[in-house]
Amino acid sequence: MRPAHPKEAAQKPTNFIEPARPQPSMSSREEPLSIPERDFILEALGQNLRLDGRQFDEYRPLNISFGEEYGHVKLQLGKTSIIVRISAEITKPFEDRPFDGSFNINMELSNMGSPAWENGRSNDLEPYVLEALDRIIRHSNALDTESLCILKGVSCWAIRADIHVIDFDGNITDAACIGVMAGLQHFRRPDSVVKDGRVIVYGLEQRVPCFNDSKQVIVDATRKEEQAAEGDLVIGINSAGDVCYISKHAGAPIDAMLIVTKTNLAWEKVKVLNAIVDKALQADLSKRADFGMADESRAANDRLIQPE
Repeated sequence: MRPAHPKEAAQKPTNFIEPARPQPSMSSREEPLSIPERDFILEALGQNLRLDGRQFDEYRPLNISFGEEYGHVKLQLGKTSIIVRISAEITKPFEDRPFDGSFNINMELSNMGSPAWENGRSNDLEPYVLEALDRIIRHSNALDTESLCILKGVSCWAIRADIHVIDFDGNITDAACIGVMAGLQHFRRPDSVVKDGRVIVYGLEQRVPCFNDSKQVIVDATRKEEQAAEGDLVIGINSAGDVCYISKHAGAPIDAMLIVTKTNLAWEKVKVLNAIVDKALQADLSKRADFGMADESRAANDRLIQPE
């Protein structure tokens, strides 16, 4: 059901009770917008205005920092705040893929991030974001799982990305994707060698929402903008400009040419976001060099992210 236009709402009798409307937001327990809030957001968008003054294609301020441990990322996108931790352990490869390691993503949605989320209980948002992240990262060929193999059919590295949402104010898909990719670039897996059939490990001392029948599309939506949206569009692009993932989850249909246009916009945004991540990585490397820790970034300890 499309949101009521302010003029239509004004014609309703005063005792009219608005029926419950399904929210396009993936978080079904989120406090719904009031009718005046929804109408205000939609009318502002109809006048090409967003409540925080941004353009339709403008991201909120993005801040990325790294912890002392490699693969520990703190990311803030507007008021949305997450922590990503990349870890690795040795395990046995799958029988049908003896030359490959594994990569898994885990997301924790607790009431710390939003009062609408219950600790220990998953909601609709979690599998939606995890599926998008898994397909984007795998289809972009950013992670070389064959390089994680230690001994064919016997041992490999299992890489895990844990995402903790500290504060949720919309666009968790972009925030989580940027955080995981930055974490993978920052992470260093330990050196390992195979000697006499044994593995010896050396430790390191070191969603785009749509409005007004999908005629208006904005990037980096806030929580309230997501609630007022008629649908969303997720486009995944790797650093070479190849489209590796497109998802249109429910809501109003989108014209094919609009998808093409927004794909070009997404590519421009990828270049900007990559530059921000690279700048944060270089700042972290310089900081480590000041403390004599630059040797930990030697070539023998290659990053997981493969150069394009």
